[in-house]
Amino acid sequence: MANAITKMEAMRGTLTNMKTEFEAALPSQIPVDKFIRTTLTAVQMNPDLLGADRKSLLGTCMKAAQDGLLLDGREAAPVIFRSKSGPTVQYMPMIAGVLKKIRNSGELSSISAQVAYSGDFFEYELGDEEKITHKPFMGGDRGEPIAVYAVAKTKDGAIYREVMSVSDVEKVRGSSRAGKYGPWVDWWDEMAKKTVIRRMAKRLPSSADVDQMWLKDDEQYDYDKKHKAPVDITPPPSEQTKPLARLKKSMAVETTEDAEAAVQATDDAAEQSSKEAYGNLIIEEKNDGAVADNKDAI
Repeated sequence: MANAITKMEAMRGTLTNMKTEFEAALPSQIPVDKFIRTTLTAVQMNPDLLGADRKSLLGTCMKAAQDGLLLDGREAAPVIFRSKSGPTVQYMPMIAGVLKKIRNSGELSSISAQVAYSGDFFEYELGDEEKITHKPFMGGDRGEPIAVYAVAKTKDGAIYREVMSVSDVEKVRGSSRAGKYGPWVDWWDEMAKKTVIRRMAKRLPSSADVDQMWLKDDEQYDYDKKHKAPVDITPPPSEQTKPLARLKKSMAVETTEDAEAAVQATDDAAEQSSKEAYGNLIIEEKNDGAVADNKDAI
């Protein structure tokens, strides 16, 4: 316990020493003391953060300050990742922080996201007049999630909609380095809302601050995890004249002298058969010529 307290006090001292840096990064409406207190609370709530790479933990704090989000689990969260070099901390904006950044950008008049469940009434219509109708079931258990959607309205009256199925969301989760633990496990619905807003954001008017937040969020995803580059299996020129050797090598077959002799015998037999067939063809042509000569003589 004493060791844990020592680490906590060391963290408190480090954050206090970084007060000037945090103040320079934070927007004016967020007091630096509040940001430090919220960060220390997050560390106290998850002591494992103290055992993670210290540089990555402090980097997460600075990224949150740059985005103007509090590490309170609602606006943003410090998430631990396991790596070969040990546990590291990754900055992850949460749905409340995403909505806060988008709303503060001044580009939209409203934006929201919701999860539809199997017990709800949910209809989604495409075509010239897109429409989403969602009536949540209020009589008890709403069932399992079936879809997640987002709706945004711009100041000029345009409406943007985005709908994702649960399988669509799970594909995105599969590319996340934290897909099997952390917020994806504890707050799936919140992560699903963030995911559908992220997809819709590609079509929305945006700002530099929002774009920077998405770039930081990209660091937790590995979009190429399941899309590896194809492997070139073309053999080198030195082996292209040896198809039998390549075939045996690709099949991992260890041939014996008897097997090679059998292959050679087969090749010899085929060659002999070809010669005999060719000889018979010549004899037939000669016979045909002799018959023709006899007819001419008659």
